[in-house]
Parts: sequence; structure tokens; C-alpha cells
Amino acid sequence: MMLLEMAAAGFGDRIAVGSLDGGLTFQQLFDRAGASADRFRAAGADAVAMADVSSAALPISLFGAAWADLPFVPLNYRLTDDELATLAGRIAPAIAVVDPSAIGRLSGLDGVSVVDRDALLADLADLVDATVPAPEWDMVGEGTAILLFTSGTTGEPKAAVLRHRHLVSYVLGSVEFMGAGEEEAALVSVPPYHVAGMAAILSNVYAGRRIVQLPAFDAAAWVDLVRTEGVTSAMVVPTMLSRIVEHLEAEIVDGETVGLPTLRSLSYGGGKMPRPTIERALELLPDTAFVNAYGLTETSSTVALLGPEDHREALASDDESVRARLGSAGRPLPTIEVSIRDEDGTEVPTGGPGEIWVRGEQVSGEYRGMAPRLTPDGWFPTHDGGWMDDAGFLHVSGRIDDVIVKGGQNVSPGEIEAVLVAHPGVSDAAAIGLPDTQWGERIVAAVVRSGEPTADADQFAVELQEAVRAELRSNRTPDHVTFVDALPYNDTGKLLRRVLRADLAHLGDGSTP
Repeated sequence: MMLLEMAAAGFGDRIAVGSLDGGLTFQQLFDRAGASADRFRAAGADAVAMADVSSAALPISLFGAAWADLPFVPLNYRLTDDELATLAGRIAPAIAVVDPSAIGRLSGLDGVSVVDRDALLADLADLVDATVPAPEWDMVGEGTAILLFTSGTTGEPKAAVLRHRHLVSYVLGSVEFMGAGEEEAALVSVPPYHVAGMAAILSNVYAGRRIVQLPAFDAAAWVDLVRTEGVTSAMVVPTMLSRIVEHLEAEIVDGETVGLPTLRSLSYGGGKMPRPTIERALELLPDTAFVNAYGLTETSSTVALLGPEDHREALASDDESVRARLGSAGRPLPTIEVSIRDEDGTEVPTGGPGEIWVRGEQVSGEYRGMAPRLTPDGWFPTHDGGWMDDAGFLHVSGRIDDVIVKGGQNVSPGEIEAVLVAHPGVSDAAAIGLPDTQWGERIVAAVVRSGEPTADADQFAVELQEAVRAELRSNRTPDHVTFVDALPYNDTGKLLRRVLRADLAHLGDGSTP
């Protein structure tokens, strides 16, 4: 709440959310947050949930929950009714703000009070002048600000605990107060239940930047909003950027493109970014500053950045080691320590592979109802594999659970995928391990071809195998290459390897011995 209070006091008449001709000012956002806090307290809830796309109700509910000293819990509205109800039941008693058309999805649940989003916004607009409570909230920062359920790609979703001090530490360490000009606008298109969506609200409020929301991503709608709203900054996941690039390429006429002239900066993160995609984006948007942000839910968002100068330097370089930085997560933030550790927790030499450990004030590493994962000296093992190069750039190879074990040797899918997507005939690729009675696991590559295929599939598969063999050691070469129309991603850009393994299970040759 300190962040919003400072914004309301410092530039209260600026538009905070929505269009310039009808959005909420920072003062109005503050007042409505206070009025909603009274509503949330009166409901007798222990948490404020939201099962809805982005709207003005999102920042109001987020700050209103903080004002009322209640955790804010954005739920994944894309889940099935049973899955959504299960998560809501885990935080009951709760008040849940929902899309008017989806009230029935959470109605009737014990301990869950459902509120129509549109009705809430209308009530707050009518009552706010007379119902803003005194600004009283805990400044220690130990209370739970946000509970974010993990994607549950490998098991039951865990509720990551982000305390006020974690989030405020992240914002104060990465954002300048009132650092944005009054004309600046940020387009938020990631869903509320993604940590980047939460961080975007807090960061832009503190900076004084107007927030423009895109409830459901569509490349054409995203490009149109950037142009019509004069958007100056935005954040996307890799799958979004791929579609944006395709849309911009389709607009090119006689070598000329309208481009995105107001877009000063574009950050991306949340998953693997194919180098061809970012290279093409840099070419299409030469005046846009690109930033790759690496972070986790448990770290309150970003812990490492590949900045604009790093992008341009890597793109212009003939040195492959420098150009490879386009696939890196950049350097750790000044407030964050990063260490690469082996299975025993011992730091490995520079350049050596291992697990990424992070430490800093913004790092939570805590889950509701579970023992904290922080070590006694404050380190959080991320369960991501990676390595650090001599220049201090962090390279993320993927989740440790995704490592393929072939013949007793660990093989990182990420290094295989990097070689495959560098081929001009490949638009996307994933490597997985499937059971093999001789080797334990065999390497299977699922490849999405780019453009209209010209080569025979079998010949192209061999060509790709040879490309990997030439770039990496022979034990990294895919044993089988299969071609697919698309890879399975969730809506926040994470590759669903478990789905891919199930789809391609027939390519294994039996149980692992």
C-alpha cells in the first residue's frame, strides 16, 4: 500500500488504468482500493480471490486486499470448473471477484462468497467519496500480499507466498519512483495469475505509468492497442512475441512496415525464446529497446536482465560467444546474488552446469502449508538448470526435471533445442527423453517446420540430426525426429513437456530398466 499511497500523493491526477479519456486516476485507484477494503473486511474473508481476466477490478482488488491485510489470490480462470473450485476451496473462507458470465463456476462453494466484477466496479464508483477508510496498514511487511498458485505441470499446484516486503523490495530495487513521463503507457497482456502480471501493476503504479490492459491476447489486437493507445512499453511471453512478429511481417508492403513507433521498450520472459524470433523482432523494431527478464514466482518476478545494449551488441557481433547471449537471461539484478551449484549444493566453476540458486530480499521461496525452501543462509534453489559465462551472463537450460538421462549421462534439452531452432527450416522445437531398454532414455525431438516444407521429411530429419551432431557431442544427437504442427504450451508460455511425452509415448521402446 505504500507504493500506491506514494503514487496518489505524488501524481494523483494522472491516469493510472485505462484510456486517457475515461480511465481511473491514481487518486481514484487509491480511493476505490480503500472502499473495496471495507467490503472485503465486511465479508469476513481470509483471502480475496479473483477468477477473471484483466480489468480495472484487478488493481483495485489487489490494493484493496492489501489495505484490508488480506492475501490477494488471482486464480487461473482457464482451469476446469472442478480444478478452479478445488483451488478456491483451499483458500476459503474467501471472497471471489469473478467475471459476470462465470459466476456459476464458484457459486455454492462452502466458504466462498462470489462478487460480480461489474457490480463491484459500479458500487465503488457510486460510494467511493463517502466510504474511503483511514489509511491504516501494517508497515512491517511480514503479511502475505499475494498467493500465487504454481502451474502444477509436475504435480498439484503449490501456493507460493509473496509477502509485502518481498514485492516492495523488488519494486524499490528495479523501478524509479515517478520515473515515467506523463505520456507513457504500459500494455499488460499477461494474465493476472502470472507473477509478471502482478509485478507489472506494482512497477507501473510506482513509476507513474498508465496501465493499458488486454484481457485476452491476440496479436492483431495487441498491435492495434500499442498504436491507438500510444503504448511505450510492454511485456510478453515468447509465444506472444512469435505471433506479434508474424503479424508485423504480414503487414510489410514493398519492404516497408508501419511498425510500432511509440513502443520504446519491450520485455519478454516466462519461457524459452527461440533466437530466430528475437533476432527477427530486433530487425523489425530497430527503435525498440528489448529486455529479457528471467525470474520465478517464488522470487517476486525478475532476478536477471538481458538489457537493450546487450541485445544490440549480440545481434551485431560476429563472435558466436557474444551472439549466444541473445539466448541468455542476462546478468543478475544488483540486488540479487546468483550461484550455480551441483547436486551436493557446492558451487561449480564458471562455465560449469548446475542448478541456479538465488538470494536477495525479494526472494520468498515459501509455499503455504509447507516448509520454506530457503537454506539457512537465505539461498533459494530454483530447480532450474543453467550456467554462468565468463562475462557474467546467466544461461538457463531448463527445469532440472526435464534433463534427459541417456546411458547414465545427463543431457540438457535446451542445448539441443537451441541448435534445432537455429535452422532456417525450423520455427520451434522441443527435446524430450522417452523410455529406451538399452540406454535408459532415448532423445526424441519434436519439430515444427517453418514456411512451406520443401525437403522430404525423412531427409530433413537426418539433416537436423547431423546439425546437432556437428554442433554438440554425438550423445546429444536426437535418436528420433518427429514433425508436429505445434508444440503444447500453456497460456503463460511454458512448454508442457508432460503433455508432449504423453503424445509421443509411442516412440519409446518400453519401460526404462
